[in-house]
Amino acid sequence: MTKRIVSGVQPTGNLHLGNYLGAIRRWVDIQNDAQCLFFLADLHAITVPQDPEKLLASVRETTAAYIACGIDPKKSIIFPQSAIAAHSELAWILSCHTPMGWMNRMTQFKEKAGKDKEKAPLGLYSYPVLMAADILLYKATHVPVGEDQKQHIELARDIAGAFNREVKMDFFPLPEPMIGQEAARIMSLRDGTKKMSKSDESDYSRINLTDDLEAIALKFRKAKSDMVEGMSLAEDRPEAANLLGIYAALKGISKEQAVRECGDLNFSAFKNLLTEVAIEKLSPITKKMRELLASPGDIDAVLKDGTQRATEISAKTMSQIKDLIGFIKLT
Repeated sequence: MTKRIVSGVQPTGNLHLGNYLGAIRRWVDIQNDAQCLFFLADLHAITVPQDPEKLLASVRETTAAYIACGIDPKKSIIFPQSAIAAHSELAWILSCHTPMGWMNRMTQFKEKAGKDKEKAPLGLYSYPVLMAADILLYKATHVPVGEDQKQHIELARDIAGAFNREVKMDFFPLPEPMIGQEAARIMSLRDGTKKMSKSDESDYSRINLTDDLEAIALKFRKAKSDMVEGMSLAEDRPEAANLLGIYAALKGISKEQAVRECGDLNFSAFKNLLTEVAIEKLSPITKKMRELLASPGDIDAVLKDGTQRATEISAKTMSQIKDLIGFIKLT
């Protein structure tokens, strides 16, 4: 079977360094070795309230980020999730093959809903089934994810297996997770124990891909420090370890090599060095994003082409599924 990779990012603005190092850069590296579909997860985005104009703008901004980071729309398929109704259609079908017990074990709903789970929308609870549909609709063989998303791929495999047993054939492949390297797990600049997130209230917690040179320098300068001499990966120094991890990931070296290069520097000197490396790597991306966003028609053309190509695959899958479960076809 042809290796097919599917993944996506929620287009809610402020794509940051963690998105780039933890996901998008990996996609760039693998797009030459497999058929790749990278979508804008706008259906997932509306599990929380969204401003319609901002969501639309974020879809274009995220598309620009994909391309600026190196995803080639001629090689890979880039499309908005909501443009293909089969994602939602298959999610319903798969939800009818998903026991409640499986859903109750999903940890991220508990984390995101918190104490207000009774007020949480159904979509927040069931979105792992939509995620499974995103993957299985294209019969993906591999899914690049972070360690925190591994449980969702395991659920997708369980759902695929349940459907296969129901129809008595190996219809869906069981997708394999492609877990990112530890060095690519980027934490907040304000708290080295928390993952860098675009939902963090403090913009100083992250380096956005749209940040200019001055913003990057200021954010690294204000990044949380400690009073210990030198830079190290010690467990009780999460901020030092995080900044070393960012440096290593940007330079494509191990964290241990980063310590050998920078272990004798104090926080101030190391932050200056890290800023130089980050600007060197990120400024071409930011420049390209701005050029692309100045021509929204070109971005929309990429999304239209990607949607057409993704539809060719998804329509075939849905036609086969409807035959298998007995849905009538009137055309």
